Amino acid sequence: MPSPHPLRIGLKLSQNAPIEAFRRVWQIAEEAGFDHCWAFDHLATIGPIGEDCTVFDGWTLLAAMAASTSRVRIGLQVTGATYRNVALLAKIATTVDHLSDGRLEFGIGAAWATNEHDMYGISGLDHRVGVLSEALQAIRSLWTEDRTDFDGRYVKMHNAIANPKPVQRPHPPIWVGAGGPSTLKLTARYADVWSVSGPAGATPQSAAEVSERLDAACQAIGRNPGEIRRSAQISFGGKPAETINTVARYYEAGFTELVVMVGPSGWSAGTNDPAAAAETVAEKVLPEIRKLQPGP
Repeated sequence: MPSPHPLRIGLKLSQNAPIEAFRRVWQIAEEAGFDHCWAFDHLATIGPIGEDCTVFDGWTLLAAMAASTSRVRIGLQVTGATYRNVALLAKIATTVDHLSDGRLEFGIGAAWATNEHDMYGISGLDHRVGVLSEALQAIRSLWTEDRTDFDGRYVKMHNAIANPKPVQRPHPPIWVGAGGPSTLKLTARYADVWSVSGPAGATPQSAAEVSERLDAACQAIGRNPGEIRRSAQISFGGKPAETINTVARYYEAGFTELVVMVGPSGWSAGTNDPAAAAETVAEKVLPEIRKLQPGP
């Protein structure tokens, strides 16, 4: 059954596009009335296009997105917990929340791209779930406490200051990208939104099955599963009717934070003109999706 949460629609451009295309997609997201707008957080391109194409830093894009828009909410699907020092990540996110006047959606996951960790000498991938767990705890403390002491296996802080705090209180909404049992447990404990990732989100049916496992993980710790909104990403392949149908199926499965991806991504070859694709989604897909949720 559809979730009681409101249906919100996002637009996402990730990689293999010039900076002008990113600016145009953000403008379309703002002007057309999308609820949120997204980039991603990788250091090399992913998926069938290979690793040699153009990719920009996600958090820098997000800061520019914050300054280029005034209404649409913004985020990364999702930032890798292993890529940056945890205190630095918390500070960057707080800065973007201020630049956007409190419009940040904070997406985070355990990271997975072996090639990036190998080529850049980034450590932590072998213990990525533990890194993510400690990052979630430490970042929330930095955002909400005057001082943070944290003595973990991967994160250590002593009397740490993190000022200013985010605009949003107690903190920006936390989106956890997860698909496996260990990360679902972290989602149940820390997330405001679950973003289904990997093979788990390949179809509405598979996503719904994993959503039931998240429900069980919530119940195991005494949390109401309904507190966590569910998110999925859908590639736009150039056929509006197919995208509308896919979005409707995810919505019927209880997913209310739905992100339409334009341009080449890790999951679809997409289109060679992401701005044109975004315009088509805005004109032919978004109005039909808005009709899926019953009125008051």
